[in-house]
Amino acid sequence: MRLEGKRAIVTGGGSGFGEGIARKFAAEGARVMVADVNSTGAARVGEEIGGVAVAADVADGSSVETMARAAVSAFGGLDILVNNAGVTHLPAPLEEISEADFDRVIAVNCKSVYLTARYLVPILKSARGSILNVASTAGLSPRPRLSWYNASKGWMITATKSMAVELAPAGVEVKAIWPAAGETPLLKSSM
Repeated sequence: MRLEGKRAIVTGGGSGFGEGIARKFAAEGARVMVADVNSTGAARVGEEIGGVAVAADVADGSSVETMARAAVSAFGGLDILVNNAGVTHLPAPLEEISEADFDRVIAVNCKSVYLTARYLVPILKSARGSILNVASTAGLSPRPRLSWYNASKGWMITATKSMAVELAPAGVEVKAIWPAAGETPLLKSSM
């Protein structure tokens, strides 16, 4: 069990790739907090893996701060943060994407990484922990009609590189993965 004794948060863990990551981490021995804006999904996965569930909107600072406090309360600290929560907009010409859809993509896919860093990096520094950011192949090879989603995932890759350089002296490892549809998310890595 490669993650025995590790404490992890998986954002967007109530479904999809996040659910798969949460299940794999639990199977490898980690204590997992499943964080999701969908509290029902988070509770279901948390219960099924013997983890902790928390309703969290990763695009909202007070919600992320509450999630961080819940992790410290439940686990006494944190070793791994998986920034998995993400959204897209419907495929359309870039000039036709609504401002509301653009704002939502940027808030969930980009601002969330800033917020989790703000509230969780101090905890991860004390544990010499790890951050895993879920990017996408769209950040490397953009697809037509998904311009703003592609850009958000390219941002994730650049943010990961910058975070890795800055946090390495503190002993915090930062990596990105970029799963493609249908792949197991832990097969691709940027570093």
